Amino acid sequence: MEDRPTGDRLAALTSEIVSCRRCERLVAWREQVASAPRASYAGQEYWGRPVPGFGDQEAWLCVVGLAPAAHGGNRTGRVFTGDRSGDWLFAALWRAGLANQPQSVARTDGLHLSGAYVTAAVRCAPPQNRPTPEEFRTCLGFLRSEIDLLEGVRVVLALGDLAYRTVSGLYEVRPRPKFGHGVEVRAPNGTYLVCSYHPSQQNTFTGRLTESMLDAVLERSRVLAS
Repeated sequence: MEDRPTGDRLAALTSEIVSCRRCERLVAWREQVASAPRASYAGQEYWGRPVPGFGDQEAWLCVVGLAPAAHGGNRTGRVFTGDRSGDWLFAALWRAGLANQPQSVARTDGLHLSGAYVTAAVRCAPPQNRPTPEEFRTCLGFLRSEIDLLEGVRVVLALGDLAYRTVSGLYEVRPRPKFGHGVEVRAPNGTYLVCSYHPSQQNTFTGRLTESMLDAVLERSRVLAS
């Protein structure tokens, strides 16, 4: 099995993620949302399943968010696709030369990432965007497997405190520096973890996170990777 190409192993992992039904609360919520689309998306067929990671299998940068949005990734089936957070993230990746276009609206919109892979700590949309500690633990194996397969990753960009807690635990960072925008730490295996405020509307509408701030952590990530 280990002799298979990375792409084949990522495809197998994707199939495992998409078929997961371990967390009853999350399964019920994601399917409830999918069965009653928001009025602005009337007529669209929602994905309504766990959302796998997406990007370049030879990536040097792995971007980790919290979880799919109920009417974003849970609708489109691709992480950070179809919501305001994704608009900010993919535009920043495009400005950094890591994406071929600044927008992501659907799985079939032609978006390609080069040098970057985007994923999440939890794969199902959670009620009130708040996964439980048990749901984080249940999903952790998927993130670990993705990162293990992405052998070229030298920097992990954590979007938000909960994503940072997840990846710092995964990389056995002890002690863990307090979360803050621009905080960086080198894991025992040499991988750098870099923090950013999450590009949620709560942060971007209030100016807590600006485009220049997000661009800066991406540029710093490139410097660390080199």
